[in-house]
Amino acid sequence: MDLLDWLAAALGDDAVAAGVLTTDPALLDAVRTDRSGWTAEGRPVALVNATRVEHVQATLRAASEFRVPVVPRGAGTGLAGGANGTDGAIVLSVAGMDRILEISAEDQLAVVEPGVVNSDLNDTLQPYGLFFAPDPASRAISTVGGNIATNAGGLLCAKYGVTREAVLGLDVVLADGRLISTGHRTVKGVTGYDLTALFTGSEGTLGVIVGATVRLLPLPAGEPTTLGAIFPDVRSAAGASARITAAQLRPAVMELMDGPSLTRIADHLGPETIADAFGTTGGGSFLLVQFDGIGSADDAAAAARLIEEAGGSVRVSHDADEGERLLAIRRAFHPALAATGEVLIEDVAVPRSRLPEMFDAIERISERYGIPIPTVAHAGDGNLHPNFVFAGEEAPPIVWEAAGDLFRTAVELGGTLTGEHGVGVLKRRWLADELGPDSYELQVKLKSVFDPLGILNPGKVFGR
Repeated sequence: MDLLDWLAAALGDDAVAAGVLTTDPALLDAVRTDRSGWTAEGRPVALVNATRVEHVQATLRAASEFRVPVVPRGAGTGLAGGANGTDGAIVLSVAGMDRILEISAEDQLAVVEPGVVNSDLNDTLQPYGLFFAPDPASRAISTVGGNIATNAGGLLCAKYGVTREAVLGLDVVLADGRLISTGHRTVKGVTGYDLTALFTGSEGTLGVIVGATVRLLPLPAGEPTTLGAIFPDVRSAAGASARITAAQLRPAVMELMDGPSLTRIADHLGPETIADAFGTTGGGSFLLVQFDGIGSADDAAAAARLIEEAGGSVRVSHDADEGERLLAIRRAFHPALAATGEVLIEDVAVPRSRLPEMFDAIERISERYGIPIPTVAHAGDGNLHPNFVFAGEEAPPIVWEAAGDLFRTAVELGGTLTGEHGVGVLKRRWLADELGPDSYELQVKLKSVFDPLGILNPGKVFGR
């Protein structure tokens, strides 16, 4: 019996007819890429559209039996090539495992399957007065499982934390098909090693997440207060954001957009959209700051004074709808860039105090290589998204040279290669340089404990 026959039998008699198992070339080609634009060479041998835990277990047992690679995949919204189906692999999609199994208002937690979409979860939680804090820009299409696999962040993480802080426990299928549960439903719990934290951000290289118990938070009281500020240049805007942090103010959102970003957003949405939001279309950089909860107006007033002292012209709004319009402009960044050409969407993070230096470096790198690099930043946590705009379907070598220069600069400033997108394929060549040889070797050995046959997402994260 060959692999496909074995797999079909393990998945059930109706697996092919029900679309759980497919070898349709069009579908196999579709899972070779993600939102990064990178497409894996070759073609997977099969796609399993799992709808229950048993499908995942059967797939991994078959893969172990035949020594075939497995690429776990969710909604395909990744930006690092981490879930792209590689040649000869089984792509294991858990996007169809999309049930919200439990909501406990008393314990402020939810139990969900990995395919639950962020925005769907929060829509369901709203009547309970609760929310799931991770808030990636792709929240309308990204899934909780993908958030966990990459330890995703987003606009709200400066105040509410990244995904790791929101995960209490996980259900994970290991490489040989065994199902384990990690973590606790309790707020506290320190028994054994923290496997929940280890699996969070592991990008499908240690196991396949099939369930999650996530922490919920109360919706903030009152209306948010939003500030839109224009600065003559991006360095002064970055300096203002650092001053807000140093003043121990805790905005829920603090987003910085440089001049090239705003130009493209204005072209995409129409200049009147920017003018309505900020009162002007001019300026070298824009800073969006939003405070929520009790005391938001007082915190916003304090932040406004700091912005003005840093040379910014600030507009304060206490209207929730206007605040959402400002955030919609920020979320339009990626669609606006995609309308101007092909885009390599990147992600680095530096200490918040080093943001001005990192923006200076991005401008120098853009000039040195002759490549536009519009950049936005989650200024509240030092996470920048430089975007390399180029012509053609594939990033030319000079784009990767510029990206490498930018990555090394971030690390030299005390930062990291990735704040939330993950390593995947696109950043693995720089990983050992950041971790150092001893740490890198330990992590490779750790993977081999969970995946002794090397079948889980091989070639992702580790390797050059």
